[in-house]
Amino acid sequence: MSNQFRDHLGRPIVAVTGMGVITSLGQGLEDNWAALTGGRSGIHDITRFPVNELSTRIAGTVDFIDLPVANAVERSYAMARETTVEALAQAGLSGDFNGPLFLAAPPVEPEWSARFELADRAGPAEEPGDAYDRFLAAMRERPDPAFHEAVLFGSISERLADKFGTRGLPVTLSTACASGATAIQLGVEAIRQGRTERALTVATDGSVSAEALIRFSLLSALSTQNDPPEKASKPFTKDRDGFVIAEGAATLVLESLESAIARGARVYGIVKGCGEKADSFHRTRSSPDGGPVIATIRAALEDAGVGEEAIGYINAHGTSTPENDKMEYGAMLSVFGERLKSIPVSSNKSMIGHTLTAAGAVEAVFSLQTILTGTLPPTINYQNPDPSIELDVVPNVKRAQQVSAVLSNSFGFGGQNASLVLAAEPR
Repeated sequence: MSNQFRDHLGRPIVAVTGMGVITSLGQGLEDNWAALTGGRSGIHDITRFPVNELSTRIAGTVDFIDLPVANAVERSYAMARETTVEALAQAGLSGDFNGPLFLAAPPVEPEWSARFELADRAGPAEEPGDAYDRFLAAMRERPDPAFHEAVLFGSISERLADKFGTRGLPVTLSTACASGATAIQLGVEAIRQGRTERALTVATDGSVSAEALIRFSLLSALSTQNDPPEKASKPFTKDRDGFVIAEGAATLVLESLESAIARGARVYGIVKGCGEKADSFHRTRSSPDGGPVIATIRAALEDAGVGEEAIGYINAHGTSTPENDKMEYGAMLSVFGERLKSIPVSSNKSMIGHTLTAAGAVEAVFSLQTILTGTLPPTINYQNPDPSIELDVVPNVKRAQQVSAVLSNSFGFGGQNASLVLAAEPR
């Protein structure tokens, strides 16, 4: 392999040759990018289930895709399928993909309505502790393929593998809100290690349900500013009160730069560096001192072989929760110092909400679009700045500015932290 196709550590350079995305803003990269840079919000009132008694009644749900059964597994699969179709078309690939699949998927469970329906079929208890046996008997008597799919964690990746002809056993992972970035990292590592010339990395999350809202509300994590919905997500502001739960998916076709050039593919960008660190501070909260996040960002820069001065824009995790925004700011300040004031830092979540499992991949796609178009998406709803967070958040309106390298941050529950350095195609 020629040195022009290797990075500073002698590893194959990893290119992005196809992208697809779905969020509450719409389906497809073109429509999403137009809405995002136009400062339009996809957050709206929830109509999927009753919300009368809930403190949070808004979300960025994806309700415009036809589903055979309306559950989280089918919704997550449908979005992953559609973004993969778009990404492969953009990459100019047809037929069997013939490379590994790395999927970030939500740890979903059957909806309560489906559980109650099964309980009704199983009938009343005959003796204590016989529920499991009764449920199995009811399923044997009348098999329910949709319910069965909804309880198998790996079912989405297996269906994608069958449809797109990926190679080997598909990998399904869940590292909370860092999952999308982690899937990309696994694809990058597979190519760097010479195990494949290309990898399909997908992240999807269609898991907004009443139970999800209740669980996050009990953690005081969700915004309760329901009216108007589009104003609820306000990262880095003084009056932020929590994130807005959302759905979405993104697919990236990763390929060694040498392979991409050899087949005449268009290169949309480079995944230059990946960093990850565990945070054992708390099962849901990040360490207030930002130590693991600082280490994650520095690991990504080191892996990319660049210094802090190379980063021209930061796609922040920017959840709009009081604690997380403050922690992320402190971590970025520790890494970039006084220069941070001059680095644009915006949050896509101000418009699309927090797509949870999908967030790292969705925001990686938007980061690459920033490089490709020379347009910085805004942080909307930035009307009341937090004086303790001194950032150029690209407030409210997009900005024309050429950047050659972007840092994209994803920090999740359970101490899962991941950062990506995305860059323009090398000359």
